[in-house]
Amino acid sequence: MKVYSLSGPSGTGKSTSALSFAHKIGVQAIIDDGLLIVNGVRVAGVSAKFEKNTITAVRRAIFTDQEHREAVKKALATHRVESILLIGTSTKMTNSIAKQLELGAIEHYYDVEDVRSFKDIQKARFIRQTQGKHVMPIPYRQVEQNFFKRLVLKGMEIFSTKREKIGETTIVRPDFQREYIEISHHVYVQLLTYCCQQQDFVQKVEQVQFVLGEQVQAILTLQVRLPIDYPLAERLYNLQQAVQTEFYAHFGYELDAIHVHAKSGIQKKKS
Repeated sequence: MKVYSLSGPSGTGKSTSALSFAHKIGVQAIIDDGLLIVNGVRVAGVSAKFEKNTITAVRRAIFTDQEHREAVKKALATHRVESILLIGTSTKMTNSIAKQLELGAIEHYYDVEDVRSFKDIQKARFIRQTQGKHVMPIPYRQVEQNFFKRLVLKGMEIFSTKREKIGETTIVRPDFQREYIEISHHVYVQLLTYCCQQQDFVQKVEQVQFVLGEQVQAILTLQVRLPIDYPLAERLYNLQQAVQTEFYAHFGYELDAIHVHAKSGIQKKKS
């Protein structure tokens, strides 16, 4: 069996990228947090995210329980798995998983920075720290929702470069994930509004929208000062730069998009 390792700190988006990365390097199966996933579908194992505390979660993830371990080994044989990607927080962890499941030596080691951009890693960390969200690289229908008291949401459909669907993700908030700081949506809007108000060409901030999803976006609608005897395009660009700088300084990652809608502020008189 060909064995691969993908490691990186918790909350950096390894599970989010697992399906597409495994498909890219031609790997059939994935071990992630105690689950055996074959061709995008869970076939055996129990997720460490079902555990009530971090200690039992780690034990689950490295297969210390004999019944759990044997069930996954049996499934590996049944599904005739010939290549597998082991996901862990370190190479020590993935080596331990390989040993427990008797997979043989790991042939190739990858770091999360090999498969995700710095920007994506920063955003993943921010979401983990502020929302406590974890990603499972299995379909929503396969998640035993009674294990999670607080959050279970459908994630993304994952496609290959040829637009072939190769799997789905599910977003959960495990019971052991208690240490996170939830930031009110209003805080983001206030910061974006403040950035706009600091620009001398802005007459009025009409509307500020903030979207925290797969793409993190700011949508700003402004009335600009008249007459426009200044380089408006340059001022709008400077505003975008100022927003990006302030957002990174406060939250530690960059926005994916900043849309600015500029209006003259001239209104037609009603007849």
